[in-house]
Amino acid sequence: MSRVEFIRKAEKEYHDYCYENYKLFKEGSWLYKPVKTVLDTIPLLEGKTKPKVLDLGSGVGRNSIPIAQEIKNKNGKVVCVDLLDSALDKLIVYSEEYEVGEVIETIKADIGHYEIAKLEYGLIIAVSTLEHVESEDVFENTVQKMASGTKHEGINCIIVNSEVEEIDIESNENLNAMMEVNIKTENMLNKLKAIYDGWDIVNKCIKPLEYQIVRDKKEVLLKTNAITFVVKKK
Repeated sequence: MSRVEFIRKAEKEYHDYCYENYKLFKEGSWLYKPVKTVLDTIPLLEGKTKPKVLDLGSGVGRNSIPIAQEIKNKNGKVVCVDLLDSALDKLIVYSEEYEVGEVIETIKADIGHYEIAKLEYGLIIAVSTLEHVESEDVFENTVQKMASGTKHEGINCIIVNSEVEEIDIESNENLNAMMEVNIKTENMLNKLKAIYDGWDIVNKCIKPLEYQIVRDKKEVLLKTNAITFVVKKK
């Protein structure tokens, strides 16, 4: 089993467990509420007719369902791409529960190899997903596809982890971080700045975070520098 296959197996087990045991928008996990940075981008779609949104690595709809609720009355569409059946199956159920089934379109695909039509979307979001493409080259190619797939005056909203550490809480042992792309924060930020050269920066920040997760039934402390990078195409 290759390193990428091993990481994806571990990530699948973790996410399958979360989606099965925690309910969307209920306290108890990171599924409790949408990401504020994503919600802050929604007003930027104001005045756009039939807004089209792409959510890369959508999961069960933590961010895409609130967006769909906001653009439902504008004949908008949210295209949700994820590799996990467990995510997309739950997303379909939740989209009906929250009455946005007609707004949500689900696609099963690896986001690193998903083709994005040029000038197609008013908003593209990728929250804690780009670090899970298979290599740095695929990372850069995926972000470039996001940029070219964005309409003029459209928005790209990226939250990506860098310098990730995972520590076994019981033994305090440093573990191999389950991230396919795990590079220095400065390098990650430089890649984003180069790709989005000429775009207006709406929000850029680096926030050190740490939280507990479960890996192979063990409590693990995950530490990361989370990069928020929101830009607008001129």
